Amino acid sequence: MEGASFGAGRAGGAIDPVDFLKQPQTLLRVTTWIFSIVVFGSIVNECYVNKDSQNTELLCIFNENESACSYGIAVGIIAFFGCIFFFVVDLYFQQISSVKDRKRAVLLDLGFSGFLSFLWFVAFCFLANQWQRTTMSKGVSQGANAARAAITFSFFSIIVWVALAVKALQRYRLGTDMSLFATDQFAADPNAAYPGYPTGSGIESTDTYQSPPFTETLEANPKGYQVPAY
Repeated sequence: MEGASFGAGRAGGAIDPVDFLKQPQTLLRVTTWIFSIVVFGSIVNECYVNKDSQNTELLCIFNENESACSYGIAVGIIAFFGCIFFFVVDLYFQQISSVKDRKRAVLLDLGFSGFLSFLWFVAFCFLANQWQRTTMSKGVSQGANAARAAITFSFFSIIVWVALAVKALQRYRLGTDMSLFATDQFAADPNAAYPGYPTGSGIESTDTYQSPPFTETLEANPKGYQVPAY
């Protein structure tokens, strides 16, 4: 994009909602936002079950490990609000006039996306490991689909957040097009010589000169003077 800075056009440009929603980065954010809802929603709603009919205490379906459920819920909530925050940043990114502020936003996006990729990787491994150790029972079988959904969408979230990190890295590498700061006083060609002072046509005009101050011709023999004869 001509005159672009970190993947966006000049500050103050109009935002086209349709084009914004069609951007790959926007689609990725919406996708991972939905995935986060599926993960923490499945755990909160169906992954706390009774061990048996005689015990009314709700236990985490993942091997009765409360840490597994808490971790899955926490990562899902962080991803949920993180997606909303960066969605708003993307929406108003073109309105940011400062190049330094744009750079900070892109670096923040890169760091957050990489961090969430790691958290989702840990969540997937943790939940999958605890699910393998879970003893099947009547209560566990009722929430088995929700547990599998949480594990599956945790894995999908890793892929999407890695893709967001890659997009942020690409935007950072784009950097800033210095044409944003070009003015008319600089030559378009960096190799062009600096223009010198204006010169004339090289033809001298006689109209600019006046006649010499003494126009009388000197007489060979002034009056009253004779050349002596030898």
